[in-house]
Amino acid sequence: MDALDTVVDPLREFARDSVRLVKRCHKPDRKEFTKVAFRTAIGFVVMGFVGFFVKLIFIPINNIIVGSG
Repeated sequence: MDALDTVVDPLREFARDSVRLVKRCHKPDRKEFTKVAFRTAIGFVVMGFVGFFVKLIFIPINNIIVGSG
């Protein structure tokens, strides 16, 4: 019986925590949604610029290293 409890107890605790999480969740209102969407868009733009500049810097370096052969 002890071996069965070691398997069932974590599952029971996980189910209890999951129910508690779902009860605390709420649907965002329009203001909260626009705030999250705006911040996500800013993150995409910033990461796009970072990727662009990294590519801009490393293309010539790669051509110098590989293209000289």
